[in-house]
Amino acid sequence: VIDDPQSILRCTNKIYLRDLLVARKLPVPKTEAVFRDDANALAALPDKLGFPIVLKIPDGSFSRGISKVETPEALKKAAETLFQQSALLLAQEYIYTEFDWRIGVLNREPLYACQYFMSRGHWQIYNHAAKGGARTGGFATLPIRQAPSDVVKLATRAAGAIGDGLYGVDLKKVGDRVVVIEVNDNPSIDAGVEDEYLGADIYRRIMDEFLRRMERRRVGVRD
Repeated sequence: VIDDPQSILRCTNKIYLRDLLVARKLPVPKTEAVFRDDANALAALPDKLGFPIVLKIPDGSFSRGISKVETPEALKKAAETLFQQSALLLAQEYIYTEFDWRIGVLNREPLYACQYFMSRGHWQIYNHAAKGGARTGGFATLPIRQAPSDVVKLATRAAGAIGDGLYGVDLKKVGDRVVVIEVNDNPSIDAGVEDEYLGADIYRRIMDEFLRRMERRRVGVRD
């Protein structure tokens, strides 16, 4: 684990993360917070966000604790289910893309770029309801220089709002619009996926950063 406790807390609470990104004037999907006992706010979501609407619990991960709804009836039903897990939900506009961008950022510098494709026949990367068990979509890993510059720049700024650790920034790009979906602390780096382009060098860079921080602490220098 390379990230500090403050970074982890900032990333794992989606409401705090959204407020932080907005305060830094970084683009995010249109979002509303809804409390369990506020039926009027829930009913007003279609006028504010339109359909489809994505509902999320604040601390969900790996596509859990999240629903996409397309009608007022489905919105009410999904909210009732998710409110059993949390007294506060995030409601966001749904932005369709074939894939999400994942930009890995280490110490405020972009490290790797991946495209995570949606699971076949599903609207998310992970499909936990698939027959035979959870399924994931495909991926493509490419050099940072081949990723869109606006995606890389926004990811780097979003990670910088969290800290100087190792983060995986998820973004969507539609035309000229780029938005931050979330920033993940201590992101997974799986063999054959995130390391497909850099190979062993990606691990070397991370270990070099560990060593740099250990040496600075050894001589009494704090980042």
